[in-house]
Amino acid sequence: DLLLIHQPFGDCYGTYRAMQKAYKQGKVRAIGLSNFYDARFIDLCENLEIKPAVVQLETHVFTQQRKMTELMAQYKTKLMAWSPLAEGKNNLFTDKTLKAIGSKYGKTNAQIALKFLAQKSIVSIPKTVHKERMIENLDIFDFNLDKEDLKTLEALDTGKPLAADFTDPKLAKFLLDYDKTFNPANS
Repeated sequence: DLLLIHQPFGDCYGTYRAMQKAYKQGKVRAIGLSNFYDARFIDLCENLEIKPAVVQLETHVFTQQRKMTELMAQYKTKLMAWSPLAEGKNNLFTDKTLKAIGSKYGKTNAQIALKFLAQKSIVSIPKTVHKERMIENLDIFDFNLDKEDLKTLEALDTGKPLAADFTDPKLAKFLLDYDKTFNPANS
């Protein structure tokens, strides 16, 4: 259904052109990007025919991607959250702010974090292998966070990724070296 370029390194143009071809042939329903920020995102959008349906970025209450959301709106591209529960970092599951808001609605910290993204129209697919957590993660559509709660949650934004900074040259070098080591055809 959806093909993504995982990271903004290597032959992104060639890969995206191949994905455009697959899209035009009806082999996939949507194409997009993952971990493409600012200039790399705009560069592709301005130089390729089909705009990305989504850009998947680390997005959660602690890293809200406001700047990227504004940029993507110009190209009618949706933000898709990877790690919408912050991989549990910043003590998301025990955070006092999330807990206080959750107590108002009878919801868990995870549910409040996911509802925040849903109300911001951010596509989220939380990762879990536990059936009870899957059920809990889907149980967010019977309430809405009020304006004060949204404002409180917006204040949690650090503006920085917790997992990986794809604008960091050291990470780029590491990933390129890793790719050459494990995918010799890309050397």
